[in-house]
This record gives sequence, C-alpha cells and structure tokens, in this order.
Amino acid sequence: MSEARLTSLKIEPPARTIAVRARQGKQNNKSAGLFWLGGFKSDMGGTKAVTLDALAERQGRACIRFDYSGHGESDGDFKDGTIGQWLEESVAVYRQFAAGPQVVIGSSMGGWLALLMAQELRKLKGAAPVAGMVLIAPAVDFTEVLMWKNFSAEAKAEIEDNGFWMRPSAYGDSPYPITKKLIEDGRKHLLLGALIETGCPVHILQGMLDPDVPWRHAENLVTHFAQDDVVLTLIKDGDHRLSRPEDIERLLAAVKEF
Repeated sequence: MSEARLTSLKIEPPARTIAVRARQGKQNNKSAGLFWLGGFKSDMGGTKAVTLDALAERQGRACIRFDYSGHGESDGDFKDGTIGQWLEESVAVYRQFAAGPQVVIGSSMGGWLALLMAQELRKLKGAAPVAGMVLIAPAVDFTEVLMWKNFSAEAKAEIEDNGFWMRPSAYGDSPYPITKKLIEDGRKHLLLGALIETGCPVHILQGMLDPDVPWRHAENLVTHFAQDDVVLTLIKDGDHRLSRPEDIERLLAAVKEF
C-alpha cells in the first residue's frame, strides 16, 4: 500500500496547523471519495481509517483523513479543543480537499461532527456534496448526554471550580482532561433536541456491548432523522471500537453501498 500524501492546512483564529493525508482518486473513477472523521482522542492512523484508505487505493477512489487540533500529527493542545473548534476544522478540510461527492465516515465523536458538518455544508455554496454517511457508534451530544449527565458530583465540582477534571481512561492511556470549555461549548451544538436532516442516506453501525455509547443512544438518534433514509445495524457482540476483522468487513460493506 502506498502512503497517502501528507499535507497541512492552516486555520485561524486561533492559529493551528491541521495535518491531512489526502489520496487522489484516478481521473476516470467516478466513485464517491471517502472522507474520514475520527473519534475523541483518536487519530488518522487508526485501524479503521487506514483500512478505508487501503480500500480507496484498491478502488482508485479519493480518500481524505486528518487529525483534529490536539490530536495525532496536528499541532495544538488537546485540552484547548472544543466541538466547535473541531467542527470548524472538519468543514475547512472538507472544503479545501474534497472534490466531487463524498461518503463521510464518522467514528464516535466523528459521527456527531459528521452530522454537524452536513448542516454547515448545506449553508455553503460550492461545497462538494455528501453522497452518504456511515456512522460508527455515533456519539452525538456526548459531552452533555454521555459525559456531564453521568459524571459524579465530585467530577462536576472539579470542572466548575478548576476548569477541568482528569478523567481516567478505559483504554490504557493516562487520565485526560475534560474541560469546562469543552462541556459548555458542546451545549451550543446539541442535536437530539430537534429533527436532523443531512440530505443523504445514512448507515449506522452500533455495537450492543459498547460501554461508551449505549446502543439505545443510537436507537434514539435514528428517531430524530426527519427525511433521510437511515439504516441501523446492531452488532450483538460489538464493542465501541468495532475494529475486529468482522467489524471491519461490515464497515467496508457499508461504505461500498454508496
């Protein structure tokens, strides 16, 4: 597999440089490109992102991956990040690098950002159309519904008093900061209080053993789509990452639908 071209995009304010790996499709290939949106504290070098890039290479399709500020190869400090800032970066990368229709694949937080990005793109002229979405354990509204509402009184007090709380990681990493800024900014981008419209078909892949995004959360999300054609695939023994070989096959099959 050939490595996708590494480039960057500068965005301000605040000034930050976003690392982007963009694979160009073959000139005669009319298939939609692939646009990857990773999860909270994830990067574009993860299994699912790299596998999608390999699929794009085999099929001669374009593929765009990038790291949010404070993640992976991009600069910035993770604790400075917010949903609004990462959404701005997602839209900027899409507008700069996406040529022609795209299948947007969003994992966990990336699923929330995918839906927010679709709303933003519909307001803009000249943006490449979104041909379809594949959302993997979409953590829509997670800062409020899955974090804040489930935090202990002690954790909430630390966030209110100190501006952050060091949350233990369930994935073997060191504790990481959940900031007051992240929580408060997340409230400006909540989707589950209204109908959602993307203008494209959506396929959701959700593990039923997911400890981070309960499958009922995905089921609730489906009820909020106004007109879009939505398919929800529940994987009985699936976890949050959905990175097992059989999970990857489901992901690739869902992407190939578009």
